[in-house]
Amino acid sequence: MSAIDVDGTRIAYEIIGDAGPAWALTPGGRFSKDTPGLRELAQALAAQGQRVVIWDRPNTGESDVCFTGASESAMQADKLAGLLRQLDLAPAVIMGGSGGSRVSLLTAAHHRDVASKLAMVWISGGTYGLMLLATHYCGESIRAAWQLGMEGVVELPEWAEVLQRNPRNRELFLAQDPKQFIATLEQWMLVYCPVAGSTVPGITDDELSKLDVPTLVFRSGESDPHHTRATSERLAAALPNAQLVEPPWGDREWMERGEAAREGRGGLFSGWPQLAPQLLRFAAD
Repeated sequence: MSAIDVDGTRIAYEIIGDAGPAWALTPGGRFSKDTPGLRELAQALAAQGQRVVIWDRPNTGESDVCFTGASESAMQADKLAGLLRQLDLAPAVIMGGSGGSRVSLLTAAHHRDVASKLAMVWISGGTYGLMLLATHYCGESIRAAWQLGMEGVVELPEWAEVLQRNPRNRELFLAQDPKQFIATLEQWMLVYCPVAGSTVPGITDDELSKLDVPTLVFRSGESDPHHTRATSERLAAALPNAQLVEPPWGDREWMERGEAAREGRGGLFSGWPQLAPQLLRFAAD
């Protein structure tokens, strides 16, 4: 594992592949670069002459926690752009899924110089899906900070991995002013509130219409309530240089992977290596 300081935040990363066009892959949730399927996709791309960065976003894996920025995804997008610049890997093909698709999109939109192309799968959307994210990412931490201060936050199960894998995160948590921490996370929650003219949280459709980066959007499953098909279709329509394509799996991929993960059989992103052929064709066009 390698790590680099990006604007005061320690970012853990790994480069897979010795040479070739650069890529950056980002999973969703608060899953680390070690989540099943991510490394395997990177290896499949590297086997075809690509150079791929997998990384732990702030608040995941071995990276530092960070509670700044207009939203968690925007903060992570800024860190990804800084990472690519420091590694001299910009511009890169930036690809992500679920929360990682949002980070990838914001990276390309806010830092156009680091993105040669953009690919997204499982774009979070819909009232149910977005409201669930607001409480999932922020709710328990806000409650704990209100009732117990930062000492209560560090005891939450959702932060166990980042504390275990990066012990200095405990002091970073405890150094937070609880009132400011709550204010930041409440602001982050607000970003997920569905509003007209904003298909993806944190960016307006008007901003999307000006993003000229070549983009591959994988259509979401009709049965997926977290990443609605309508969201993927609206996003592809809003972007001026996007193509909407069918993924290499069935309609229930997200649900089936989730069920398997809960039973200890792989993870949500275990099927991602199947994306390699379409991604490689897209990058070569």
